[in-house]
Amino acid sequence: MLIHKTEDVNTLDSEKRTPLHVAAFLGDAEIIELLILSGARVNAKDNMWLTPLHRAVASRSEEAVQVLIKHSADVNARDKNWQTPLHVAAANKAVKCAEVIIPLLSSVNVSDRGGRTALHHAALNGHVEMVNLLLAKGANINAFDKKDRRALHWAAYMGHLDVVALLINHGAEVTCKDKKGYTPLHAAASNGQINVVKHLLNLGVEIDEINVYGNTALHIACYNGQDAVVNELIDYGANVNQPNNNGFTPLHFAAASTHGALCLELLVNNGADVNIQSKDGKSPLHMTAVHGRFTRSQTLIQNGGEIDCVDKDGNTPLHVAARYGHELLINTLITSGADTAKCGIHSMFPLHLAALNAHSDCCRKLLSSGFEIDTPDKFGRTCLHAAAAGGNVECIKLLQSSGADFHKKDKCGRTPLHYAAANCHFHCIETLVTTGANVNETDDWGRTALHYAAASDMDRNKTILGNAHENSEELERARELKEKEATLCLEFLLQNDANPSIRDKEGYNSVHYAAAYGHRQCLELLLERTNNGFEESDSGATKSPLHLAAYNGHHQALEVLLQSLVDLDIRDEKGRTALDLAAFKGHTECVEALINQGASIFVKDNVTKRTPLHASVINGHTLCLRLLLEIADNPEVVDVKDAKGQTPLMLAVAYGHIDAVSLLLEKDANIDTVDILGCTALHRGIMTGHEECVQMLLEQEVSILCKDSRGRTPLHYAAARGHATWLSELLQMALSEEDCCFKDNQGYTPLHWACYNGNENCIEVLLEQKCFRKFIGNPFTPLHCAIINDHGNCASLLLGAIDSSIVSCRDDKGRTPLHAAAFADHVECLQLLLRHNAQVNAVDNSGKTALMMAAENGQAGAVDILVNSAQADLTVKDKDLNTPLHLACSKGHEKCALLILDKIQDESLINAKNNALQTPLHVAARNGLKVVVEELLAKGACVLAVDENASRSNGPRSAPGTAIQKEE
Repeated sequence: MLIHKTEDVNTLDSEKRTPLHVAAFLGDAEIIELLILSGARVNAKDNMWLTPLHRAVASRSEEAVQVLIKHSADVNARDKNWQTPLHVAAANKAVKCAEVIIPLLSSVNVSDRGGRTALHHAALNGHVEMVNLLLAKGANINAFDKKDRRALHWAAYMGHLDVVALLINHGAEVTCKDKKGYTPLHAAASNGQINVVKHLLNLGVEIDEINVYGNTALHIACYNGQDAVVNELIDYGANVNQPNNNGFTPLHFAAASTHGALCLELLVNNGADVNIQSKDGKSPLHMTAVHGRFTRSQTLIQNGGEIDCVDKDGNTPLHVAARYGHELLINTLITSGADTAKCGIHSMFPLHLAALNAHSDCCRKLLSSGFEIDTPDKFGRTCLHAAAAGGNVECIKLLQSSGADFHKKDKCGRTPLHYAAANCHFHCIETLVTTGANVNETDDWGRTALHYAAASDMDRNKTILGNAHENSEELERARELKEKEATLCLEFLLQNDANPSIRDKEGYNSVHYAAAYGHRQCLELLLERTNNGFEESDSGATKSPLHLAAYNGHHQALEVLLQSLVDLDIRDEKGRTALDLAAFKGHTECVEALINQGASIFVKDNVTKRTPLHASVINGHTLCLRLLLEIADNPEVVDVKDAKGQTPLMLAVAYGHIDAVSLLLEKDANIDTVDILGCTALHRGIMTGHEECVQMLLEQEVSILCKDSRGRTPLHYAAARGHATWLSELLQMALSEEDCCFKDNQGYTPLHWACYNGNENCIEVLLEQKCFRKFIGNPFTPLHCAIINDHGNCASLLLGAIDSSIVSCRDDKGRTPLHAAAFADHVECLQLLLRHNAQVNAVDNSGKTALMMAAENGQAGAVDILVNSAQADLTVKDKDLNTPLHLACSKGHEKCALLILDKIQDESLINAKNNALQTPLHVAARNGLKVVVEELLAKGACVLAVDENASRSNGPRSAPGTAIQKEE
């Protein structure tokens, strides 16, 4: 009737379900048919992406499924969990529906978002008939989900014995493991599925198989308190003392777990070692102490558990119980003879830990054992120190009534009052002061309780702030609460004659500390008592309270200080003002407060001579920079320089702070100003490679050819740093100018630098310009630069773009690129030059060929190429008449000498003399080159030849195998 009244058949409810979804859920095939024929969308999805077919399958309505499929329902439709109708059928035991759907599917092994197939869902829900059907239709029995869990894992975990048996009978792998190494036995044991455990054990699975954490099924059963499974595993021979990766045995788990009492009894009765220790030294008794399992602790002690065994920190179970406040367990341990005076972590006693963690009942129990109350730990702290830090006034009163000395100091000279003040425990402070504690007692650093109260860190105490740090409003409320507590403590100390003017050994008083930690209310209170004494210059403090508040961004504290200050530009030991520090750290509110009160933006520090503008730019604090520029009444402040001549713009560009650069350019900063090295902002931008900053400068018509103190332009730096895109843009701009000189002070051009650093892209850009296709400037040409650093590709680019004649160019020492290649032993470059007809025997100003250069420097690779491939002339002599052989021998380069000797057949060359009348034999003998000497003699070297000192070279004949010594 509704349909005939033209109601919308696809109308949606609040969860986007259509009437067809409802009909499918109810399994009414007749209504489904009617709705579809009236225009209902057969594959409509609700807000969970479920289609009517999903709903029909969930209701196990075979007729509804058939009608929907007849009208083209999508059998592969997925919901938000990627589950298809087959997944839903498997989970809901809709066997008949599955039989209808499966023939229409290409695979029954499709997985959902969690990687689970229909077989996983059927196994999880224990549907035997469905499992049978899926297996018969080709389901992969060992398919695993995203955690590598098989259907067998899920069936075992849920205790579906029939499904487990069926899967195993069809070939499921009983020893399969998931990603964390859990087997089906682990899964069944964890959930207490005793029948499945028995079945798996009867099949002979490895009972002590471990997962990735080293835990066996027995570990898992004990952890989950599955005593029936524990009993079964023990009966089957499980190792009760098997340690996991951390050394914990099943007994450790049973001792700690919530429901492990019976498990522990079973383990102990079946031979578990009650004193076995984990890798961190914890015994099962330690584990009972952590969680307060006092009944289990009694069982362990009765079965031989060592009461005073220590872990790696030296803590006994009594220490652990005291730390966690388990009074009944402490009673059990003390009754059983536990040593209350045994030292634990940092040589603390159980009473220290109970007091530190504010467990007054535990303190009372430990005190009753007759412990010496003022015994200190390794840091000199007594139990009263610990109680003061813990904040439980009952503990303090208890210790004092037992004779604790509140005058005792730790190794840093701190009394319990210092600890109470540092943690803002008002009632503890009140109790200690009332009983006579000296409020002005100083520690080894000269700090009183007032210093510590003023410095109490509101963000440090996470137990008070809890999770408030995750919510800014909650954090602020928590901070306000802590500040009120700090103020209360401070006020009480001041009322009891605490002296706020006392300075510590660094010259800081309580006002400094309150400012450093941002305690506004504490500052107000302290300033009333100090008469603004913190402005004194002879205090010894390197920073004023104003500096400390500004540096740490405490704008509220800063505002309090500003109301009491006359000099807002007071300097620290480096000459920095509070405004400088606030700008450097980017504390906008502090900067605003300071400039509103008249702080100067022109003050320079003593070291770098920077201003607050420089400081704000260094770390890119644009908001601070904007505030400083807006307050400036002198437009020239934007170009103020530091000790190195750097302006804020230079620093902004150098550090890559785009917003700061944009703001400074907006304020008409001079883009061509130079520093003491002659560098502009553009020089610095290209050197540091900050692309967007450089682009901003280029858009401002910056000077392209401005030279620094070494004569280098931005083009030189772009070429040297490999910035080809910038180089191209700079060249276009530079070449449009009339006077464009590309040489620096040493005559090097951008092409020299690009070749020297091997920047091929830059070389290609430069060689596109005609002016760079001829070598100008320093005679150590770009080809020399490329060769000396083994940049063969760069050399090839030069040779290809110009011509091969450049291989003959010489530097101011007459050396060719071939000399450079030989000098550095760059064999590939050497071969490249030779292929371009480099003159192999060309000599430099000292008469040396490339071979001589290589031989003298011991470059065997180059010598080999020049001697054997290039057939270099071995007879050439330098100005001192040294041959290549002389030079190789003179520096002790045996391999080079032998390569040259191998090609010499002429005896006259073997006996050639240099200006000192020395033959190669003289030189080789005096440098101890035994093999070379032998080879020379074999080739006819004259042993009677005399040099200018009348020395002969016959040493080797009389002393073979020894280093030849120079004759006197």
